[in-house]
Amino acid sequence: MKVIHGGDIYSNQIKYDFSVNINPLGVPEKVKAALHEAVNDCSNYPDISSEKLADAVSEMLSVSKDHLLFGNGASELFMAVIHAIRPEKTVIPIPSFYGYEHAAKANGGEIIYYETKDCNDFGIKENILSILTDDVDLLFLANPNNPTGTLIGRECLLKILKHCLMKNIYVVLDECFIEFCDKGLSMTKEIDSFPNLIIIMAFTKIYSIPGVRLGYLISSNTSILNAINNQLPEWNISVFAERAGSACRGLNGFIDETIKYVDTERRYMNDNLLKLGFKVIPGKANFLLFYTDQPLYDQLLDKEILIRDCSNFRGLSKGYYRIAIKTRKENEILLKAIGELNHI
Repeated sequence: MKVIHGGDIYSNQIKYDFSVNINPLGVPEKVKAALHEAVNDCSNYPDISSEKLADAVSEMLSVSKDHLLFGNGASELFMAVIHAIRPEKTVIPIPSFYGYEHAAKANGGEIIYYETKDCNDFGIKENILSILTDDVDLLFLANPNNPTGTLIGRECLLKILKHCLMKNIYVVLDECFIEFCDKGLSMTKEIDSFPNLIIIMAFTKIYSIPGVRLGYLISSNTSILNAINNQLPEWNISVFAERAGSACRGLNGFIDETIKYVDTERRYMNDNLLKLGFKVIPGKANFLLFYTDQPLYDQLLDKEILIRDCSNFRGLSKGYYRIAIKTRKENEILLKAIGELNHI
């Protein structure tokens, strides 16, 4: 099977993985402890309703727990949404996360691609409204977007949501990286105003637990929540995921520290990549997209450093790469390796 995501550490000899975008501060100690404790409950079925997890997330986001559904990672929820809505026509901006296209193809409907432009740093503009016509059923958006890291301006996003509400278009808004940005950017506070809005988030990135597999969906639309829930398997959330997610309650200080740390390191990496002569997209997440003619992927792989070759993203070409923002020590190692390659 062709690799379409980062994190291919199993078929390569890797010391430093910059291909996946998780919190450089690592797993919070409280979450680690919860995962260890969960071993004692492995002989029990998980709580099929995930009540403690729902209580925790409801408090963390200040949303009703009746608006929540949980999944085995965000990917399971994308697929469940598609199976519930069965859109005949779906709009997907490109470049963006392949998971949207993968889910949409499972339904067999038509996919319309909205191509963002390099000259605009791959930002979504209001001209997207022109293709959100009466025959469109669903729109995928990500804020911030992956792999570009670009944010959709709040006013622009609200215009899109209002337009889609008028046209009866569901909007699936991926906010899996929003917690690395300004807290006020999330649309969770707008959820009651837009019954067509489905927000998907995950514990994967901000709490550094991709191996646990835990995502969640927020919607004020009871009928669509029930339809999506009917597409999810029973006991899809393990006792490990339940305990880890519940343990994230009260970790506001950890998120604040993360935002400051990532912002500092992203600026550091952005400035140094520019000094190396690369074109850098000024993203706001915990990763950076840049362009160079240099065949960096293979060259760095020889040094046991893995980065994300983005040439297989629809809308990008050969020469685009994405790197995670990691610790200062790791970031220095990557920059040193690239600098050495520049002098070959």
